[in-house]
Amino acid sequence: MASFLRAAAASDGRVPRALEREAEWAAVRARLDDLGGWSPAGVQRPKADRGGLLVFTGPAGVGKTTVLAEVRRLAAERECVALFARGGERERAVAFHVVRQLLQPLLASYPEAERRELLGAWYDIIGPCVGLCPVEDGAAPDPQGVRDGLDWVLINVAVQRGPLVLVLDDAHWADPESLAWLGGFTSRLDELPVLMVIACRTEDHPTAAAETADVTELDELVAGSGARPYRLAPLSPGAVAELVRADMGAEAEDAFCQGVWQATEGNPFRTLELIAKAKGQELSPTRENTGLLPSMAAATDESVVARLERLDSSAVRLARAAAVLGAEASPSLVMSIAGMGPAEAADAAERLCAARLVKDTPNLELAHPLIATAIYRSIPAATRVALHGKAAWDLIESGQGAAAAARHLMEIHPEDDPWVVGQLREAAMEYLRTGAPDAARRCLERALREPPLPELRATLLYELGCPALWHDPATAVNNLRSALEEAGPDGALRQGIVIRLARALAYCDRMPEAVGLLEEEARATTDAPTRLRLHTEHFMMAAFSSQDQDTPTHSRRLAKLAERLTGHDQTERYVFGLRAWDAMLRGEPAAVVLDYAERALADGMNWTDEQWGFEVPALVGLTFLYCDRPDRAEELFTIGVAEFERQGQRGVPLAFGYSFLGYIHFRAGRLTDAEDFARLGLRLAGRAAPGAPVHWYAVGSLIEILLARGKTEAAEDLAARHDFGRPFPSAVTIPDAQSVGAELLLARGRVKEAAEELTEVGRRLDARGVHNPSWCPWMLKLALAVHAEDPDRARELAREAVRRAERFGTDAAVGSTLCVAARVQEPPEAIALLRRAVDHLERSSAAHLLAVAQVELGAALRRDGRAAQAAAQLYQGVQGAVRCGAEELVRRASDELVAAGLPPRRAGTWGA
Repeated sequence: MASFLRAAAASDGRVPRALEREAEWAAVRARLDDLGGWSPAGVQRPKADRGGLLVFTGPAGVGKTTVLAEVRRLAAERECVALFARGGERERAVAFHVVRQLLQPLLASYPEAERRELLGAWYDIIGPCVGLCPVEDGAAPDPQGVRDGLDWVLINVAVQRGPLVLVLDDAHWADPESLAWLGGFTSRLDELPVLMVIACRTEDHPTAAAETADVTELDELVAGSGARPYRLAPLSPGAVAELVRADMGAEAEDAFCQGVWQATEGNPFRTLELIAKAKGQELSPTRENTGLLPSMAAATDESVVARLERLDSSAVRLARAAAVLGAEASPSLVMSIAGMGPAEAADAAERLCAARLVKDTPNLELAHPLIATAIYRSIPAATRVALHGKAAWDLIESGQGAAAAARHLMEIHPEDDPWVVGQLREAAMEYLRTGAPDAARRCLERALREPPLPELRATLLYELGCPALWHDPATAVNNLRSALEEAGPDGALRQGIVIRLARALAYCDRMPEAVGLLEEEARATTDAPTRLRLHTEHFMMAAFSSQDQDTPTHSRRLAKLAERLTGHDQTERYVFGLRAWDAMLRGEPAAVVLDYAERALADGMNWTDEQWGFEVPALVGLTFLYCDRPDRAEELFTIGVAEFERQGQRGVPLAFGYSFLGYIHFRAGRLTDAEDFARLGLRLAGRAAPGAPVHWYAVGSLIEILLARGKTEAAEDLAARHDFGRPFPSAVTIPDAQSVGAELLLARGRVKEAAEELTEVGRRLDARGVHNPSWCPWMLKLALAVHAEDPDRARELAREAVRRAERFGTDAAVGSTLCVAARVQEPPEAIALLRRAVDHLERSSAAHLLAVAQVELGAALRRDGRAAQAAAQLYQGVQGAVRCGAEELVRRASDELVAAGLPPRRAGTWGA
């Protein structure tokens, strides 16, 4: 059927659009004119392309829907593309319910080929989210990835189709996933030809909620945009009189009209309901009947229910089915749940329309949210549960999937039903694959209350803990601990629980617990492959634990294990990757390190493997970096970043990826690019929970880059804004956070404090067997810090650093340590060390370190009276510093040239 109704719809209870809403219409017209480039006279002018947010608030029934209907009409008049959605009181648990309403009709209007071209690489991520294609196996996108994809699609549509107007009614009932996206998108509205218009009830508005600690997604959406809501006022007595006389006759007396206004307090919906009720009872609009109005208006819900109950049982069943289904009330589904055929349903719908309870639409849409709420609440509890159960069954049988049925399954009583548990688990998996882990969590929590069969309980707790790993690791720890208690003594499930629990502990900065758990489980297991897998995870966690005092023992065990393996499967290749990282930290010869790193990559590495994560591929990439192979490291991390973006994992993993790309560029001497990448990584890290390890990585990298560029004040401000200091995390950070903090102290002239921090760093790293100055040059920094007061100790520290660097054997490591060692030596030996440093660094890829060494050598030669030799080094150094973007080094080299009586710039030396 095209429609349930054969008769024209009666009034839906909306206020005539011009009635006392002049200010709101003016605001809407002005914003649409700015957006679409129209003048008030309707003549098109150059587009301003300025979007923004309009918010209309007020109590239920005040006319918000009428305002939004006018917005849509005016948008169509100006040839804007208007997308509409409505939040639903019972659809709040349906992830992306509002997103689907907004985007699915638009995207479905494209031919398949054009739709795929529009969505591009986002098709497999956004398609399931908006209901265009089913979810598929593979790495699940994270919520931020889905939000970024929705941003991209909407911007593309705005560019291709012209100005967009997003209209959201009943925003207070919108699902959290949709609101989270819309809240983020509002920050971009001023830059785009997109106007967002939302309506929400006053009691849910942020100004009302601001006094409490509970800030909702809706609060954040409005508050983050800076938009000032328009509060819709009740109608005045004069406006109510117009409505009364328009419907009950021009002879309606003033006293009666005043009585209607007082009884309804000017609420438009209640006013129209009262007028209709009075008219239906053939009440004359006279002064004498004014006293009857308060009792008639006392209970709007009761009047709705009474109006429904005056109809026959078919109409009642149909209305109840529509109230239960909400936005899903398609003709076939509502008839199935109501238990009637097409003819009976059409007759019942016609009577509901005449009673002003439904609208004349293809689906059976109740006339107003207040009516829908009243009818739903009037359904006897047992009947309501049965209707939800029937709806769930019908949705699954019709092929709409478990996720569509989940909200109904959560309304039925737990009855030990394995089918319900199975459907809720399937719904959770669908939600995970659409980037909605919170919705998945809700399904699994309900499945646990069913309850599941005893043998499934551990599995459900495991599935419940996994989605929260990144965004709520503390909750994940609790669920996974419970799962471990329920799991058997061995098997794949227990292995998976232990690994995920260890990672959740690590993300909570509880590394010692994570390491201990894995070690204990590896000892207890009797299955050889499982034991190897757990040992591999244990070695990885130990590599990230700065408080692990058994690191030398773990290193020996890892080395022996790697010698026995052939690399025939993924686990063994990951062991090779961890062995390469550990050998690099210990400062073993770089040739040994690189051999293991290449063996780890024999068949490539998957950066988005749900079982392994991205940590080991990242460690292998960084191993190449510290082995003076930044090109190989950049190649691997570029692959990883592309894989994160392709899979929609744009939260923590992508933040790590860009932060490390910044650090790679820094080590290669491309400081300007390094700063850009590091700032992007830091911006992405802001999406993670405060204090997460990724913040330390991103901030530490950026501080080192800023210091290398001579931007000490900017580095100090960055550290202060992000609380970069004690207490440092228990997890290993790259670069080492405490060492970076000490370097910042040195740059600020707080030498004694820096020396104390670096001494502690040295004790910590030496105890763990970490001896590679290429990874953490704490010895060199400490030598500089103590040189003024204890030159002998400074020289001894420098000599030991050089010895360790020579054992490792890369030109960058040797050259950089020689350069610093020269700064604590007397001139003759210092010059010799600097010449060696330059020789090594010229063979390396460390362009910035080379420029530093050349400037140091030039300065030493100038002080020794060898101006001609100094000039050659200084000019080369200043040229390299310019290319690297090291502004402070450029200034220092220029000062040295001036001191030598040479021009600070020589033709062709500095380049463009």
